[in-house]
Amino acid sequence: MASIYLLLQSKKSPAVIYIRLRDGRTLDIKAKTNYHIDPINWDDEEQRPTKKALKDIDIANLDTDLATLKTDLLKDYNRSKGVKVVDAQWLKDFINPPQEQEKHPDKLVDYIDTFIEFKKADVKSSTITKCNVIKHLLMRYQEHTKSTIFIRDVDAKFKMDFEKYCISVGYAPNTTARNIRFIKTFCRHAKANGVETHYQLDSIKAKYHKVENIYLDEKEIEAIEKIKISELTDGLENARDWLLISCYCGQRVSDFLRFDKSMIRYEKNKAGDLKPLIEFTQVKTDKIMTIPLHSKIIEIMKKYEGDFPRKISDQKYNEHIKKVCEKAKIETPTHGILFDHKLKQKVEKDYPKWKLVSSHIGRRSFATNNYGKIPTSFLMYITGHTTEAMFLTYIGKSNKDIAMELTNYF
Repeated sequence: MASIYLLLQSKKSPAVIYIRLRDGRTLDIKAKTNYHIDPINWDDEEQRPTKKALKDIDIANLDTDLATLKTDLLKDYNRSKGVKVVDAQWLKDFINPPQEQEKHPDKLVDYIDTFIEFKKADVKSSTITKCNVIKHLLMRYQEHTKSTIFIRDVDAKFKMDFEKYCISVGYAPNTTARNIRFIKTFCRHAKANGVETHYQLDSIKAKYHKVENIYLDEKEIEAIEKIKISELTDGLENARDWLLISCYCGQRVSDFLRFDKSMIRYEKNKAGDLKPLIEFTQVKTDKIMTIPLHSKIIEIMKKYEGDFPRKISDQKYNEHIKKVCEKAKIETPTHGILFDHKLKQKVEKDYPKWKLVSSHIGRRSFATNNYGKIPTSFLMYITGHTTEAMFLTYIGKSNKDIAMELTNYF
């Protein structure tokens, strides 16, 4: 018959109360309880607090808890005997039942919602939007393949099949590479939460392809500046001025279209001259930026009584600047990819350059036109690139280009 004992193993106060379970010669196990007592108040023979100590309400409650523990242990042992492995770990688990781990989805599409829930307080809404875009892309891929993708299925073969599908439905190679990197991020996050992943996950590589870095050179920017006002509608003139501002400030469209005169302050430089600076917080990075305003921007602002042009939506700006560049006769045949509405797919070929102009072109034009004129570290500060390698890739500089520029110093 099983016997249960309570005992102390230390004379120091407070001492841990141990519980011991014996059953003949086959079982003798012991574990710490969550209870403590001053050894002075413990009766070894009675295996409980002394009668004198029981006058204290807290010790009386302890005595009751210990009696309940012994009763519950005996009941659980009788239920487990012959059914479970009863050993020291079993006794420890009885005293402190292991917490059940939260079970996370093992299906890739389902886990994206879990990832968003974890990250929604730490990332931009644009990142959440990207996650949902990839989720719906994966749903279409599953429908196409008539399969369900589990996180443990994300291996080299999945990567190859998913790439083929994305290219077949018109996604650009670099967009596909970005999506695969996001999928790897989802899987790694799942792995950290105990979800099974494939052993090939970390070896999956999504390489970015070199693309045509489209920018406006200085002659093209000058041509935009010289468009006759009579050739532009009020809306196109407003967009033209924003385009020129972007080419002289190097900021993202999400930032420069928010500029207003309240962000400007004047500071003296080392020569004692007052220079205009604009301070703002970047939407993408939350980084507080302070950059000088180019004299060309100051000239444009004079048209608007010291303020910036009228506010315009990103979409309308993107539409208008194509027309502005067409008016400026920026027609150099340029390789690119555009969606063909008749064919209902993206087509890669040479187009007149103005057709490939988008809201991002001002930032790249600023970086490219000023490379070699302004120290690269200063340019990186303005554009927000964190490494020189990223910056050089952004402006399309290859190792050969850099080597040729170095020949000027040899």
